[in-house]
Amino acid sequence: MTGYKQPVSVLVVIHTTDLEVLLLERADHPGYWQSVTGSCETGESLLETAMREVREETGLDAHQYALSDWRSQNVYEIYPQWRHRYAPGITRNTEHVFSLQLPHRVAVRLAPDEHLNCQWLPWQDAATKVFSSSNRAAILQLPQHIVAD
Repeated sequence: MTGYKQPVSVLVVIHTTDLEVLLLERADHPGYWQSVTGSCETGESLLETAMREVREETGLDAHQYALSDWRSQNVYEIYPQWRHRYAPGITRNTEHVFSLQLPHRVAVRLAPDEHLNCQWLPWQDAATKVFSSSNRAAILQLPQHIVAD
């Protein structure tokens, strides 16, 4: 084990059927709101990573809801304040986009070491609140990814 994060991650936009989006406030950077995110662990598939991160960050069991792999990815420059988490010389991350559709708002259990607060917002408002441009783009694409009952 190197102790470094892999530069491959997931972004999971959790939302209701009527397009309310769950946002989480980062504990290590108050004021930074985002969807569920996290790096793949060694030997873990992208789907396994998405399900693990949802469970760790919200307490939700993704098996109970509609988890969709958008088969879409974003490659971006890792923010300088988080580069120390990656091996020396790693500056870019590949993020794979998922969504988790819930029938309605549900209570979540935050991981206190990762997030301070959560809120449900209409999708357009959520898109303006997140700090990450790839998170914003995914939220704006949500209407195209609603799963029919």
